[in-house]
Amino acid sequence: MRRREFITLLGGAAATWPLSARAQRQGKLPTIGFLGTTPSAWRHNVPAFTQRLGELGWTEGRTVAIEYRWAEGRNERNAEIAAEFVRLKVDVIVTAGGGVLAAKQATSVIPIVFAVANDPVGSGFVSSLARPGVNVTGLSLQAPDVAGKRFELLHEVVPNLRRLAIMANAGYSASMLEMGELVTTAKTLGLEVITSEIRRSEDVAPAFDALKNRADALYIVADPLISSNQTRINTLALAARLPTMHLVRDYVEAGGLMSYGPNLSDTFRRAADLTDKILRGTKPADIPVEQPTKFDLSINLTTAKALGLEVPPTLLARADEVIE
Repeated sequence: MRRREFITLLGGAAATWPLSARAQRQGKLPTIGFLGTTPSAWRHNVPAFTQRLGELGWTEGRTVAIEYRWAEGRNERNAEIAAEFVRLKVDVIVTAGGGVLAAKQATSVIPIVFAVANDPVGSGFVSSLARPGVNVTGLSLQAPDVAGKRFELLHEVVPNLRRLAIMANAGYSASMLEMGELVTTAKTLGLEVITSEIRRSEDVAPAFDALKNRADALYIVADPLISSNQTRINTLALAARLPTMHLVRDYVEAGGLMSYGPNLSDTFRRAADLTDKILRGTKPADIPVEQPTKFDLSINLTTAKALGLEVPPTLLARADEVIE
């Protein structure tokens, strides 16, 4: 979209004014820097965010400007985009996952809202959920907290599940933290665990070669690298006859077997609520990190049939979405 002029942070008494008031006084729109993975991966999330902003009085192009940037799953792009937003002096940065770390490293002044983050405290994004204490706030995914539930759901579809492979991006600290907790949980359930670590797109195919005949199912730890390769990962998993469990619905739409996790459209709507508070003058350090409240179970029956799996009718009845 067309670049606009941006407000310059003022010192003295003006620093206490709400951002929107300062911008409007200068005749310029408050600006949101929106850092995402890919337009396709976030096709449901962006409309949810902008719709909620509109309900709160922020109409794109009229009362607020939004600068969209896409990292395409590359960590170096996150850093480049975050640095660009700092140069543009945006009023708030909205992002998720790896974009949070890049934004936090780029600025300690501009407010940052993460719509999703696996472990914001363990990843060093905030000091605590109740008191972020920095220029960052947002919504935690609670990914490890519901891992046991995901394993149970996967076991309903794969009753002979004994060996579980877990794939994660070794270059993303939050994914490795989650993997460690997943391994612990899986072992308490009596599962043999095989870990599979990737760092770049080129590692995906060799990772599946290494898993051949070693696992009964595959758990995918979500992150930007995984998101940008989700279709390829699901295709290779199907070829390897590996049922997959995911965190978010989009991966199931891209051919994965099933997912159970927070409704991301809902978390992005709530991220708009936090953004609204910041644009009206609230400091992110004073806004507690929120937890997801709406969880979805999605099942891809087409993938199940291709794998020769029978999904129990009781599980289908509990699903929020069934793809056929």
